[in-house]
Amino acid sequence: MEEDLEEQPQGWLSGWLPAWRPTSMAHLKNVEARILQCLRSRFVGRYVTLPSRARVWTVSLCPEQGEGRTPLVLVHGFGGGVGLWVLNLDQLGARRPLHAFDLLGFGRSSRPPFPPDARGAEEEFVRSIEDWRRQLGIGRMILLGHSLGGFLAASYSLAHPERVKHLILVDPWGFPVRPTDPSQIRAPPTWVKAMAAVLGRSNPLAVLRVAGPWGPGLVQRFRPDFKQKFAEFFEDDTISEYIYHCNAQAPSGETAFKAMTEALGWARRPMLERIHLLPRELPITLIYGAESWIDTSTGRRVRELRPDSFVRHLAIAGASHHVYADQPAAFNAAVQEICNSVD
Repeated sequence: MEEDLEEQPQGWLSGWLPAWRPTSMAHLKNVEARILQCLRSRFVGRYVTLPSRARVWTVSLCPEQGEGRTPLVLVHGFGGGVGLWVLNLDQLGARRPLHAFDLLGFGRSSRPPFPPDARGAEEEFVRSIEDWRRQLGIGRMILLGHSLGGFLAASYSLAHPERVKHLILVDPWGFPVRPTDPSQIRAPPTWVKAMAAVLGRSNPLAVLRVAGPWGPGLVQRFRPDFKQKFAEFFEDDTISEYIYHCNAQAPSGETAFKAMTEALGWARRPMLERIHLLPRELPITLIYGAESWIDTSTGRRVRELRPDSFVRHLAIAGASHHVYADQPAAFNAAVQEICNSVD
């Protein structure tokens, strides 16, 4: 049984913005339900209440034959949520406990204010993940993070390495140091540059909220590829609706991400400057999309920085940044192989 989060306060605009902006937590709940009903496995969705009283929306698969195996924990990327793992949950949760949650400030989780500085925002994310782990009673886990989730999974592992058996980083954001030579900077996707040009110093996804009733159409226009990625399950705009309702709510995690970034999404606290501090015995696997805009050379750099540790990096053919959705069969097989190597 679940309880809905209350609508987030919108300040003095709250009287007319709900009519202008066609979204709510109820809308998000309903579209997510349409997505998760595609799962063949039994799952439980519930809120996990943290000591701060914030609540983290969590979806868990606990197959009987997986009892005793190390749980796999999935951490989504910027602007995402548990619904985007729909192509992966059945396969990855078939033989071991699996937990996917909406990061604090994203999706259906609480949207509290974050510290305004990069370190404070990052530490708040990490604290919420550790509090969530404690509330669920998870001892050790296989921790998988995509994009921003990969950055936060690495940061969590630095703070709590004893809780991680294997760290899986999928097209992780925020690893390289921003080059001083502009010619060495890899160009981001066109949609990223367009959003940056329009928004300037605003929150990254503010355009979805400002656009009001045209917001859902903007998702379809800027990211038509998402409909194609999930065509196995949906011929309509279900996934675009989900992404819209995840990100048209009051900004919280989005604001924290902005505090953690500079100029076109470079991390203010690059992970490559810290990854060598992980314990030598903690294994890392990096999975990239062979056609991703993320700099895949960071995988080799991680291996160079940890010469006496297990570091493997691989690229999945035909996949871009959203590896798990671009090539779900190959991605699921790679992750299952890693998990089976643990237990």
